[in-house]
Amino acid sequence: MSVVSAAATDNTEQSYYLTGNGSLMILAGLLCGFTISAAPYPRLMLTAHIQFLVNGMMSVFAGLILRTSLSRVGRRGGMLIVWGHVSAWAVCFSEVAAAVWGAKKALPIAGAQAGASGAAPWEESLVVACHMVPALLLIAAWTLLIWGVYRGFRGELR
Repeated sequence: MSVVSAAATDNTEQSYYLTGNGSLMILAGLLCGFTISAAPYPRLMLTAHIQFLVNGMMSVFAGLILRTSLSRVGRRGGMLIVWGHVSAWAVCFSEVAAAVWGAKKALPIAGAQAGASGAAPWEESLVVACHMVPALLLIAAWTLLIWGVYRGFRGELR
């Protein structure tokens, strides 16, 4: 295993981006909560509200891990982690759109429980795409972060 210098793993800037991104998502989720009862499909708006909060907390948590000595992630890897979490905004806003349009293809169980009638084909496709692409980016981001924690753990044992 190669040794990574401290300068190569200084992710202070990325940590600030992640915690700021997460904090803004949490704020957006709290504000979204005020609109639940006014939405055409309140149950789907509740899903959007929860999604904002969960993704925000996940982003803050990733930023805190990246900031500590627990994780050894290079600068490029750190930026990929940041962009993975920034892409989660598309998921959250697409869920707000689903609550307005009545889209049910991306989340069929929630859509059925909400009584959503379905949206126009292009709206359904947009909501699905806004879920799939960020999901792949977040999987890559968390794989990198977990790998960085593993590298940090292995480095502590030596």
